[in-house]
Amino acid sequence: MSLESLREEILGVDVFDTHTHLNNPGVPIAARDFWDIAHYFWFLRELVAAGYPANAADLPEKERIEAFIQAFHATKNTAMNWVVRHVFSELYKREISDAASVRAANEAVTETSKQPDWPREVLDRLAIRRIVTNSSQTASLPGLPGVGCAVPSGAGADFRKLRKQVLAAPGQKGAARQAAAEIAEAVDKLAAAGVRGARADAGPFERLGAAAYQLPEEIPASGASEDQIEALLANALFAALAAHGMFAQFFLGIRPGTGRIAVPLNDTARVPNLHGLFARHPQCGFELVLGAELGNLDAVQAALVFENVFVGGMWWYNFRPSTYRQSMQYRLEALPPSKCSIVASDARCVEWCFGKILLIKYLLAEFLDGQIQRGWLDRDGALRVAREWLHDAAARRYGSSA
Repeated sequence: MSLESLREEILGVDVFDTHTHLNNPGVPIAARDFWDIAHYFWFLRELVAAGYPANAADLPEKERIEAFIQAFHATKNTAMNWVVRHVFSELYKREISDAASVRAANEAVTETSKQPDWPREVLDRLAIRRIVTNSSQTASLPGLPGVGCAVPSGAGADFRKLRKQVLAAPGQKGAARQAAAEIAEAVDKLAAAGVRGARADAGPFERLGAAAYQLPEEIPASGASEDQIEALLANALFAALAAHGMFAQFFLGIRPGTGRIAVPLNDTARVPNLHGLFARHPQCGFELVLGAELGNLDAVQAALVFENVFVGGMWWYNFRPSTYRQSMQYRLEALPPSKCSIVASDARCVEWCFGKILLIKYLLAEFLDGQIQRGWLDRDGALRVAREWLHDAAARRYGSSA
């Protein structure tokens, strides 16, 4: 079987996208114009690195287009440029080459943005079946019944308010228990709605290590830090999730930078610092989504050691062909494919959802073809891995989240 035929099969495999920013309040899920695609954050970072003005959106159209074309050609080696080129060639039959091509592409995007069936057409092109957002309020995607689902941050509980309440009553009997009860109530509501997981903050566990998951139920009357309060509340969340057989989703590997943009942190102690947490809550699942390269192997090792740990998609600075190839090798060698999902597009419009998943499918086809050529997998085994990684492992874990 040739790479081309394997790729064609994989392009048709169903996809479960485990993390997006689609359907932000007031923002359509389809691109409104060329710039909604061209100025996607991760591609914009590459353009700016090539000399594109950081304030390009404020420039007169002619100047902006000229600056864009120059930076676009200067970044043709990058992964995000590949995505942009394929979005326009596959979805709009346009090649971006000069100012006239940008204006023609803009007209094409503006036209499709008016078509109510366009988002469905884009998703169907790559068999994208489910899309996750961070809030139950945004899980229902307009015109796409049955596609959207939610993994709400903090299970929808107001952790900031609860932290203030506990901090305001140090040592007061029942303060932490009342906060835990509110968290449990929020989780109960999610479970009743069919939601299977919640996004959680791993920060206090990364910073405090073992001390974060060995906290008593009540915070001491004095000397409690915000990290301790956060860890106590998070432990309450994990206990509530465990009671329903639900999972917590951790996004790991990114920290605030010295400027406005967060940066990756290759801390080899990050995932091992969570091992005690995984052991403390064996009935709660934990999905690890990595944003820094050196966490990829540690996540696989954790999923091998702990039955309740799963390896999630590649996120932020970890979304690159090199890290995908590396992580796929780690996962294939050590884990059954049911333990892994690989799609977290982080997209803000369906066109970027399409483009980034197209790149994933191309990389996956190349990787699995290499495994077949080396005799590690046969064709059926390769396709089984593809189905699990792209869709089935996530669908099993997320269920019919609404």
